Amino acid sequence: MKIEIDAGRQELRLLQGKRVVKRYSVSTAKRGLGEKNGSLCTPRGRHIVRAKIGAGQPQGAVFVRRRPSGEVWTPELHAKYPGRDWILTRILWLSGCEPGRNRLGDVDTMRRYIYIHGTPDSAELGKPGSIGCIRMRNKDIVELFDLVPPYTEVDITEGEA
Repeated sequence: MKIEIDAGRQELRLLQGKRVVKRYSVSTAKRGLGEKNGSLCTPRGRHIVRAKIGAGQPQGAVFVRRRPSGEVWTPELHAKYPGRDWILTRILWLSGCEPGRNRLGDVDTMRRYIYIHGTPDSAELGKPGSIGCIRMRNKDIVELFDLVPPYTEVDITEGEA
């Protein structure tokens, strides 16, 4: 299994060998692609799923610092915390594989806390909108989470617009 994220198309593809098994609409960073710490950009290049977080949590479970808060997202909860960066349902925590590009120093994807994660149903996918992470529909991240093992390769490219 391998994950390819095409930022141009705002699409995540799950491949088995060269065959596309699943396609999902995603949202990468509003500020575009980039690797620098503090850039709020989505990092490019080769990565792996370093950790899978949230198995068994309900759809819409809210995570704070990679731990379930005990809350489940609702429009009312959203209205109560309007500026919150919602990380929901499951987390696939990414780690860069290219020293100097997306690993170590001030370009370290894992230390930047870059995830593939669920987002509120009201969030628009198919166009950039996150602050660095890759956002997915909750039902989609549950499915992807169950399909990929830890250390699955993830390639993030500029792709085609």
